Amino acid sequence: MKITLLVAAVLMASSAYAGGRFSAADAPGTGLKHPGRIVIRNDEHSITAYHFFGNLQKALLTLKSARPVPYTPFGTAVYNSTATLSVPVPAYLSALFTEAGRTHGVDPRLIAAVARRESAFNPHAVSAVGAGGLMQLMPATARYLGIHDVFDARQNIDGGARYLRTLLDTFHGDLDLTLAAYNAGPGAVAKYKGVPPYRETQAYVRSIRANYEKSVSGRS
Repeated sequence: MKITLLVAAVLMASSAYAGGRFSAADAPGTGLKHPGRIVIRNDEHSITAYHFFGNLQKALLTLKSARPVPYTPFGTAVYNSTATLSVPVPAYLSALFTEAGRTHGVDPRLIAAVARRESAFNPHAVSAVGAGGLMQLMPATARYLGIHDVFDARQNIDGGARYLRTLLDTFHGDLDLTLAAYNAGPGAVAKYKGVPPYRETQAYVRSIRANYEKSVSGRS
């Protein structure tokens, strides 16, 4: 049974973020009351929410310099670029996850876990707000990553892996914060000094972390 959930997302302009101000969605239950609402559709095939818009590079640099968030590093596994995928993945994608992991120094099992949650390994997936491809990259994120075709599986996975590595470095290897930032945006993580109190983002982090930990431990 298909279940569709509409949620509101955080939207921040780069100039406001650089000045320490945040423009967020009027999302019920979060206490955010500033304008800038984005409705995101989720179902059992694709899940995308709270994506960050604006100047990603400036936001990430600001986070690195300000260090406003307490970090709990997951460990070296997230940087294990030589790990072997141990979960069912379409054969043609397995090589791309492995290639991207080695290129950017990210565990390919983590990249695959994110792609599974984001698009169910569908390279043609598109969210209601325009996030596209296997890793569900928003247009602004794709531009930042230098991706010309988000529906090209190699480009999309490579970009997603590069972005994951950027977030891992920004949040000092903290897996929960990295996943929260991938889903909700780095600005939302900075604002709440941790995983944002959005039900969607919290479920997103728990789901990917659980699947990743299973693949790391070798459990099925």
